[in-house]
Amino acid sequence: MNNSKGSFYRRLIKREMDVVLSFIAIVILSLPLLIVAILVKVKLGSPVLFKQQRLGYNNKVFRMYKFRTMTDERDEKGELFPDNIRLTKFGRILRSTSLDELPELFNILKGDMSIVGPRPLFVHYLPLYNDFQKRRHEVRPGLTGLAQVNGRNTICWEDRFILDVNYVDNISFFGDCKIILLTFKKVLIREGINSETAVTMEQFQGTKKE
Repeated sequence: MNNSKGSFYRRLIKREMDVVLSFIAIVILSLPLLIVAILVKVKLGSPVLFKQQRLGYNNKVFRMYKFRTMTDERDEKGELFPDNIRLTKFGRILRSTSLDELPELFNILKGDMSIVGPRPLFVHYLPLYNDFQKRRHEVRPGLTGLAQVNGRNTICWEDRFILDVNYVDNISFFGDCKIILLTFKKVLIREGINSETAVTMEQFQGTKKE
């Protein structure tokens, strides 16, 4: 259960803070956003933005924006090559610096996301969640979150969901501030970008029942 201070912050302050901070960030980062967009256009072509449906607050589906980091290379059957082939050196730089995530600031401004919260995951994961894991959708998904500052893509799915629900149950202003500061640290040292077996996080296959 959330304490009274956490509930007050969640109901009356968190969203307003998201709007103000995301707007300020977009203004301050407008030049870097433009430069990255031009580089993506030159090096990877169109579209510049990668758009994908993700699950949000109360299981609502929304379209998330990121800078494109992969090519559209396909085999003779017209099927996309694996991620490790399509992810370019330039794309790896964008991911390791988290610059590819910057367009999500517009998702935050729109109300699809929050600055801090569980990361938005694929729509097709929803039927795979157990009741505990579904609780991650009781809040808006975040640009960063508790799982991102505690291993990011290097921790297993079960541990990630435990951290997500722990965040849901313990939202606070100071907790969010701590996560934001830790995120800057993680980005600077480029920690937890890839899992040990893939260039991105492995697909969630559902939690095995005992």
